Amino acid sequence: MALQNGKRLAGGFLKDFHAFIMKGNVIDLAVAVIIGGAFGKIVTSLIEDIITPILLNPALKAANVEDLAKLQISGVKYGVFLASVINFMVIAFVIFLIIRFFESMKRKEKRTEATVEVKPDPQERLTLAVERLAEVMDSK
Repeated sequence: MALQNGKRLAGGFLKDFHAFIMKGNVIDLAVAVIIGGAFGKIVTSLIEDIITPILLNPALKAANVEDLAKLQISGVKYGVFLASVINFMVIAFVIFLIIRFFESMKRKEKRTEATVEVKPDPQERLTLAVERLAEVMDSK
């Protein structure tokens, strides 16, 4: 008896879990996490390999240091910190641009919906005209 209850509980659990996983928002979230991870790697490479060397090369040359991690004062690794700040600023700027783009698309869609006039169906207009004509004829 206990074994059957356990099977029922396990079957119900699996059924509930399957329903949960198949919901659209869970799948969308999984896709967003995967794309976010890939995007994060691209941004990290852009910052570490292109932007940071361009911006911090003068500081590295002035300090006679070749590696960003060695750019420090009294043990404070300000080079790594500056790279992290640059990383944050680039990610924040890209997110700002994406949000701004989607908001402008929403505004454009709302304007388009507001300007679209609903023209009555020609057959409907004809039917209304015939009904009005019949009313006029009946009244005379």
